[in-house]
Amino acid sequence: MAFFCDKCGVCCKILQCIPELHEYDCGNGICKYLKNNLCTIYANRPEICNVEKTYKRFSSQFTKEEYYQLVSEYCKRLKQNSID
Repeated sequence: MAFFCDKCGVCCKILQCIPELHEYDCGNGICKYLKNNLCTIYANRPEICNVEKTYKRFSSQFTKEEYYQLVSEYCKRLKQNSID
């Protein structure tokens, strides 16, 4: 089982909301490594950007399936808010 990412780039465009990623912010909330909605440092991206690795923090609270569902719901809300 793996988390499905549709590569919309929305999560990479809200860095002003993620203090741990301040150094990656171009100054406009967009990650400086985002090009054409793709991460140019994907293999070496920060842990917070990796759903698989962040799951480890919550593995005692959720199954992987439950965690992926929560992240998917959050993605849907982010996308909806970016349209509004």
